[in-house]
Amino acid sequence: MRRRTFGRAAGAVALAALVAGCGIRTTSVPVDAGAAPSRVPCSTAGDGTAATSAGGVPVRVFLVCGSQLEPVDRRSPPPEGKAGADPVRTARLLLAQLLAAPPEGERRAGFTTAVRGPLTVGDGRRDDPAGTLRLSRQPEDLTPVALSQLVCSFAESAAGAGDRTVLLGGPGPYAPKRYRCTPELRERPESAPPTAPTPTPTATATATASVPGSSPGATTG
Repeated sequence: MRRRTFGRAAGAVALAALVAGCGIRTTSVPVDAGAAPSRVPCSTAGDGTAATSAGGVPVRVFLVCGSQLEPVDRRSPPPEGKAGADPVRTARLLLAQLLAAPPEGERRAGFTTAVRGPLTVGDGRRDDPAGTLRLSRQPEDLTPVALSQLVCSFAESAAGAGDRTVLLGGPGPYAPKRYRCTPELRERPESAPPTAPTPTPTATATATASVPGSSPGATTG
């Protein structure tokens, strides 16, 4: 009985020495090595993936890649007139790019778009703050990722209202909101885009519209 016990103990010691000699550390606690590194490059630099020919207008849109928003430079067909001088034309160029399926090179790099049609963008109403864009659907009715793509693409272009914001409304009677493209939104586009205080129309225009026949500076008694 003693010989059998001694033999088992000697075998265990020999096995431990063999494992130690191979450089393998034994442990009784499971080790979490973390998730495997992502192989999605999220970059199209230098691969020539343009949405149209090289003679188009350079535009930058934000697409989804690796669960984040990443900027992609494209070329869009030139519009009638100068897009840079008209926020609505610029917004329409960007929306067309967001609605289109990414070309093969962008798909290989991991880019997708959550913006779906039918969807159009136009000018604001007469009583909207300057620079307002109105969508054919309420912004809140879009998926959070799609709205985040629109907000960042518009806010980072001539279609924006300045300071990386954009004034967006829908076809309903609701007032537009000033949406902000922030680094946090680009990292988590599934969250609701943050908003900032919305400017109001000029007080003079509002007062004049509320009192028929009155003129600026006129008093009523």
